[in-house]
Amino acid sequence: MLQVENTLFTLVMLLYFAAMALYFAFIAVKKDGVARVAVGLQAAGLLLHTAALVCRGVGAGRLPLTNQYEFATSFAWGLCLVSLAFVIRFRFPVLGAFASPVTFLIIGYAAMQSKEVKNLMPALRSNWLGFHVSTAIIAYGAFGVSFVLGVIFLLRDRMRARGFMDQHIPGREKLDVIAYRSVSLGLLFLTFTIITGAIWAERAWGSYWSWDPKETWSLVTWIIYSAYLHLRIRRGWQGRAAAIFAVIGFVCVVFTYIGVNTLLPGVHSYA
Repeated sequence: MLQVENTLFTLVMLLYFAAMALYFAFIAVKKDGVARVAVGLQAAGLLLHTAALVCRGVGAGRLPLTNQYEFATSFAWGLCLVSLAFVIRFRFPVLGAFASPVTFLIIGYAAMQSKEVKNLMPALRSNWLGFHVSTAIIAYGAFGVSFVLGVIFLLRDRMRARGFMDQHIPGREKLDVIAYRSVSLGLLFLTFTIITGAIWAERAWGSYWSWDPKETWSLVTWIIYSAYLHLRIRRGWQGRAAAIFAVIGFVCVVFTYIGVNTLLPGVHSYA
């Protein structure tokens, strides 16, 4: 099954790359049919990606969520899932053009990690693993989409009025609302991530919170996005300020995942 997973993983990378190229072609040639093919390729890549994760889990005899490779490829899966849902829900293929490079970079990072299957350390042998990590995947995917939407918002004002891109990007108010929904989804799942992680930590190490670097930076990320929602709801922050907040928040997400593991090792260094 692991050999099948390797083959599927390669196909997934090719499909994601092809989808990214077609999204770019859609912007270049200005043909809606090209966008529909790009969305189809992204959906096909997501289905094969799901199959690859299932094969990984069967081959490893556990949930494929316990090391850098497995979480990175799952992170890419979550971002692909959420971005595809938003592209289809809001008929917004330009979002795919901005989100697909981020997805490809993340799965490219996964490809550089070791795919070796190792026995789980005692702390990971828990039913809480699936709840904790799966919610983190959806949260990170939603935050990735909010980051892309923030970038699009910041670039939108530089586009020509009534130009092709301007016609295919929602107005400022709608774009801001879509980003708000993405952040809300991400914060909800990040809250679940922190709660399930605390319960798991108490079962594994006898303490709900130990100020491990990843715990600390997860809390920092939660505070940033909570501030985003608070300022939006209570102070009416919208538009450019909210978009900048969404970009900064995702930078924090990336540091929490990659930077903490590289620079600030702790009990979460395995993931």
